[in-house]
Amino acid sequence: MASFLVTIHPYIMSLISIYSIILVISILMSWIPAIQESSFGQMIRTLTEPYLGFFRKFIPPLGMIDFSPIIALFALRLISGGITNLFNLILRYL
Repeated sequence: MASFLVTIHPYIMSLISIYSIILVISILMSWIPAIQESSFGQMIRTLTEPYLGFFRKFIPPLGMIDFSPIIALFALRLISGGITNLFNLILRYL
């Protein structure tokens, strides 16, 4: 069991890191509408909109500025730290 957890942890952290990069790309694309309408932009929005939409329900934009992506990135960072701590705790007791 311990070897499985040691093996899977880097993959989970890599997926979280890749998703964070995709979120940043989505945020940067919001400044250029032409990119959002491309097939690449639609793919990025398809990947990020469910996650960002969750935060947009609770954090409305202030004027023209949408703070929900910043909170979403912060939450993803907290989740990644929590997963690391959970894995360390489990491994300590195995």
